[in-house]
Amino acid sequence: MKFMKLGSRPDTFITTEAVRSVNSEVTSDLIVQVKGSRYLLHKFPLLSKCSRLQKLCSESPETSHHQIVQLPDFPGGIEAFELCAKFCYGITITLSAYNIVAARCAAEYLQMTEDVEKGNLIYKLDVFFNSCILSGWKDSIVTLQSTKSFPLWSEDLGITSRCIEAIASKVLAHPSKVNLSRSYSRRGDISCNESESTRHNKTSSKSWWAEELAELSIDLYWRSMIAIKSGGRVPANVIGDALRIYASRWLPNISKYANPKKQLEYDQKDSDSIGKYRLLLESIITLLPAEKGAVSCSFLLKLLKAANILKASSSSKMELARRIGLQLEDATVNDLLIPCLSHTCDTIYDVDIAITILEQFMLQGQSPPTSPLRRKGDFERRRSRSAENIDLEFQESRRSSSASHSSKLKVAKLVDRYLQEISIDSNLPLSKFISIAEAIPEFARLDHDDLYRAIDIYLKGHPELNKSERKRLCRMLDCKKLSMEVCMHAAQNELLPLRVVVQVLFFEQARAAMSGGHVTELPSNIKALLEDTAKTSATFNKTPVDDQWTTASALKSPNSNLSTLKMKLAEDDDDDDDLDEIGKSSRIKALRVIPNRPKRMFSKLWSNNRSAASEKN
Repeated sequence: MKFMKLGSRPDTFITTEAVRSVNSEVTSDLIVQVKGSRYLLHKFPLLSKCSRLQKLCSESPETSHHQIVQLPDFPGGIEAFELCAKFCYGITITLSAYNIVAARCAAEYLQMTEDVEKGNLIYKLDVFFNSCILSGWKDSIVTLQSTKSFPLWSEDLGITSRCIEAIASKVLAHPSKVNLSRSYSRRGDISCNESESTRHNKTSSKSWWAEELAELSIDLYWRSMIAIKSGGRVPANVIGDALRIYASRWLPNISKYANPKKQLEYDQKDSDSIGKYRLLLESIITLLPAEKGAVSCSFLLKLLKAANILKASSSSKMELARRIGLQLEDATVNDLLIPCLSHTCDTIYDVDIAITILEQFMLQGQSPPTSPLRRKGDFERRRSRSAENIDLEFQESRRSSSASHSSKLKVAKLVDRYLQEISIDSNLPLSKFISIAEAIPEFARLDHDDLYRAIDIYLKGHPELNKSERKRLCRMLDCKKLSMEVCMHAAQNELLPLRVVVQVLFFEQARAAMSGGHVTELPSNIKALLEDTAKTSATFNKTPVDDQWTTASALKSPNSNLSTLKMKLAEDDDDDDDLDEIGKSSRIKALRVIPNRPKRMFSKLWSNNRSAASEKN
């Protein structure tokens, strides 16, 4: 920290009965009042260096002993005035980055220019500022911070802009030193901090400039970061880390603002705090680098949670959602569980923002994951081109689409697990559940186990769903993509529509037959269910079988129960007409032929089972 001393005389200012004066043999003839404080001084040393005091003395009436001058709007207060007064008396003063702004504004107010006297205070302060303050990193930071007390004066004198330019030039001049640490954190923060295990001591951090800039207020920080970004030398990920450090420094623990029921009880102080933090958050969002991956997806989602709590603007939330969508594959389920704090929202989590994020993810214009398989004949006809070129083209196409394909596979897993977390909410509408589930393309779900678990949780948490709603919910399931364990669970699930259970049993038995002719032995409770179905088939027209139970005995005993199954499925189809408007996938439409042609669809399976059993014997 650099400093400058001016003057050589000892300090002779004294305080007597709340009045400051100079201990001198010469009687004072000037009274200066500065913001409630009174000074008994002498005209000659002050008027010889201060043009403004000369003008005020010429305009004010002179009393018998003293002439009074009022300075009510003096910048810097009594401390800055005493610095200027002591300079006029030749008393030693010490100037540094901590008081140079106040002294420079006070000297400008008093008009201590070269026109009044050569080597006046303004000239000396400008020399010290340009040659020493701006050349030092810490001095520039401290000086820029002190301009906050004199914003208008500092802007008019160019102090603020000069400090920002000096700071940016130092960062841009040393690009090799901007390797920021990912561990900087100062206080607990639900919106922006990293985990405790990643925190390190500040002294060991390599973020030499970002941690210093984090001490600035948001308006000065914003201008400094704009100047640094405009230089084009600092990598985007380093800018992103700097923003994370700043958010960790200034965004406090805002959980106390997260209760929507108490927000009407906040006093004016709390409202002002929320407004200040909202401005800070929205400013950080505007500074986020445009490059994908410049900031972590986790950090973006924490900013989004903070935006919900602080009621940030819709444009800010949309910008965060867009950026999160670009790198959604890096998110975790806990990151996506954003509390819903709107008074009009009944759900626990903000599902609408999750849907928006998924839409942004799907809008990236990624190419299809794989190209259609070539038939052997097609391959033979194209053998005129070299095998090396064909292999190269294939590898290039795989490289161009592998990133998008892998990201969709990751997001599909993420979405299904997210659905499991939100499905327990009894206020979650069916339409929103389906919107989230159907946002993922069909090819991205290699298996439907997680989706089945989510549907099962939703059915348990929403017992009021009618038959058509349960069918609409389960239409997304592809029974061919369920594991054997899940199939066994689904076959016994009383909440599933009958059609789904039949499909599960059919595909499981078909899969077992194709794998080696051995059909998996059904559990004892399903066998009991099959026997019960057979008993009720005689009175089926009078007492329909409950839709929650499976007539899977038709798979084992087609002669005795096939008619019962056919009639039950036909009855089940009567409720499908009102769902046509919603639309069905081609796969579901194809499966609807099961009730009309049960013998033809199951005969092959039964024949395989019988042949396998005879071979075994």
